[in-house]
Amino acid sequence: MTLASCAAPAPTPTPTPTPTPQANVPETPANAQAALLASLQARYASATNGEDILFWTAEERRVGFAHIDSIYPTRTVTAGEAPLALPTAPADLSALDYRIEDTRYSLDDFLAMPESIGLLVVRDGRVILEDYAEGHGPDTPWMSFSVTKSVTSMLVGAAIQDGYIGSVDDAVTDYLPQLRGSGYDGVSIANVLQMASGVAWNEDYEDPESDVALAGGTNGINLYRHLATLPRAAEPGTTFNYNTGESNLVGALLRAAIGNNASSYLQMKIWQPFGMADDAHWVITPDTGAELGGCCLNATLRDYARIGLFALNDGVLADGTRVLPEGWMAASVTPSPGADHYGYQWWLAPGDAYSARGIFGQLIFIDPDNNLVIAMHSNAAFGSGYGHHIQGVIRALRAHLAD
Repeated sequence: MTLASCAAPAPTPTPTPTPTPQANVPETPANAQAALLASLQARYASATNGEDILFWTAEERRVGFAHIDSIYPTRTVTAGEAPLALPTAPADLSALDYRIEDTRYSLDDFLAMPESIGLLVVRDGRVILEDYAEGHGPDTPWMSFSVTKSVTSMLVGAAIQDGYIGSVDDAVTDYLPQLRGSGYDGVSIANVLQMASGVAWNEDYEDPESDVALAGGTNGINLYRHLATLPRAAEPGTTFNYNTGESNLVGALLRAAIGNNASSYLQMKIWQPFGMADDAHWVITPDTGAELGGCCLNATLRDYARIGLFALNDGVLADGTRVLPEGWMAASVTPSPGADHYGYQWWLAPGDAYSARGIFGQLIFIDPDNNLVIAMHSNAAFGSGYGHHIQGVIRALRAHLAD
């Protein structure tokens, strides 16, 4: 497995024993940081099948996630000259706490965990909480992993608004004829956005012969060739099956429809006009020069939050220009027939809230009822239990701000 598996789903919160935090990972001194970064660069350069980011140590993630553009090939998404202001209005959250089983945790406990790299809370357009780990800050980009899926989904909406795509009811093969005669015949764009194409796909990260191991990080013709071999396992639209390959397929469909790369389209439709403050970098596969639709946009925490504000504002710019079709976000966060917790590449939560989520704890959480956006940069080991702390903080923030 290579960068492919970055699209692993965040765990669904379920009762578990109190998680044991990972060993404390302090900020690496500058000279050691430079040496570690050089090591990651050399490993990628010498790898014959890509560097597997999933198996980086906590120390490697702490350095590498902030410097992805110097390790992997990327395309720059350039910020504009008029960033959307995020005025500060600090709130007293000292009384906020949450519980995991029989243990109480305060907000300070959460922020002190080594997994917590950045937390930003925006309510009514104002920053009420902003916290960074040592060595991290407002100007530091961070790997988003599967958060990118939700961004790609919004770009599909923009392409519909621009007339490049007719509707989500269009057939995938109308835009990617390479898949005609395969299990994708009769599959709609909505079906793949909802991860319910009905095409068989094995997302087992421990199986070296699984689809995600063989093709999860492929793009272009290599992706089409693999997907075309897969049989139909269910009727389209009926069964949810988490599928990294199909998120990359959504990206391929987008690029085919607009006749451009996804980074330039993101820059033109959202990044500059909505007012992102810093350049972002989107990882590309070296054999195609194309972005992975399901992974690997790198951005600052404040721009994570601005992505959430763009979604919260239904894809409308400050001047009233509509980037996304009217009702697109409502449709995007409507439970799909195959899964009541998933929409168009968005995870759904109680009370009309929804989120973009990425492995290792990356998050953009949007709560329309409270006009609230929560953004997180994290460095949590997969399966560590840190996700339960994230869910606990989110529940506590929502309850506190609803009072």
